[in-house]
Amino acid sequence: MRGREQQQEGMFSYLSPESRVPTDHPLRAIRVYADEALRRMSRVFSQMYSERGRDSVPPETLLKSTLLMALYSVRSERLFCEMLDYNLLFRWFLGMSIDDASFDHSTFSKNRARLLSHKVAPRFLGVIVRMARRKNLVSDEHFTVDGTLIDAWASMKSFKKKDGSSDGGDRSQSNPSVDFHGEQRSNETHASTTDPEARLARKGKGKESRLAFMGHALMENRNGLVADVEVLQAHGTAERDAALVMMESIPVNQSVTVGADKGYDTKDFVSEARNLNVTPQIAQNNNGRRSAIDGRTTRHAGYLISQRKRKRVEEIFGWMKTVGGMRKLRHRGLHLVGWMFTFAAAAYNLVRIRNLATAIAGANA
Repeated sequence: MRGREQQQEGMFSYLSPESRVPTDHPLRAIRVYADEALRRMSRVFSQMYSERGRDSVPPETLLKSTLLMALYSVRSERLFCEMLDYNLLFRWFLGMSIDDASFDHSTFSKNRARLLSHKVAPRFLGVIVRMARRKNLVSDEHFTVDGTLIDAWASMKSFKKKDGSSDGGDRSQSNPSVDFHGEQRSNETHASTTDPEARLARKGKGKESRLAFMGHALMENRNGLVADVEVLQAHGTAERDAALVMMESIPVNQSVTVGADKGYDTKDFVSEARNLNVTPQIAQNNNGRRSAIDGRTTRHAGYLISQRKRKRVEEIFGWMKTVGGMRKLRHRGLHLVGWMFTFAAAAYNLVRIRNLATAIAGANA
């Protein structure tokens, strides 16, 4: 018998968001890990706010909202707050009932300065890494480092001469047509008026140049979790500079190894890495010059293992760009871009930890 569509709304609801979320939903485990990490940061949150005045939206709620935006590829804070009005899954994750009012999107921007000044995103990532270490999911000896270009929230039309001279086009129009063909454009002579900290960069020879930042990740090799991240302006030595900064954060109680591609194969970088008690297991660059990596490193079986493992770092960048919203930035400025990149890395770790815990539980069942 054909059912009939019912348009009449019920006056009362006897169900909570908790009852609507399946018991095996992936977000259940992720919420447990996120809540544990945020509880460990409670003292930091207490230092961020005054003891007087009106209660604000809890920082835990803002951070879990940012986490949801990364997990579900929500393109803006305004859209997220709109979805929060009708998405029961989001309300359950934030601990809100059906009757609770949603907060305004401006809450994110009003609280962003204090979140940046107290370095909440790096601390959140650090807490999650320590959680993974307690679960024996993280290697303390073998790592991989790599970098990727992140498209800035700025168009090529905003890349104008620093001296203020005309780049052509009809300036009476709000979006004039400009012909860049044959024009020499570089970071020395031009800068973006939209995001002055973005730099013109390209992925390789024959590739197009675009305004971007450089995001870098230090991956542990056991399960492919992010151990640390760094965001710098895009320039020729950014990858190696960021790698040295991240390697200094490794607690070196013993000799560790760091794998990388041939872009890191320079004499200075290899020397600096060894000074940090790090064995650089880098792909040899034999393209017209002598490699800084010789038989002392390549003769060991661990070198081949490291070269196989290092390719997993691309899974991190792939997830952060396709799911985590890092393919095209929605924020401007190096510090804010770094904050969002770090939080996206933390979201990736939570997804990865949940998947690993599920696989381990299945194997032990």
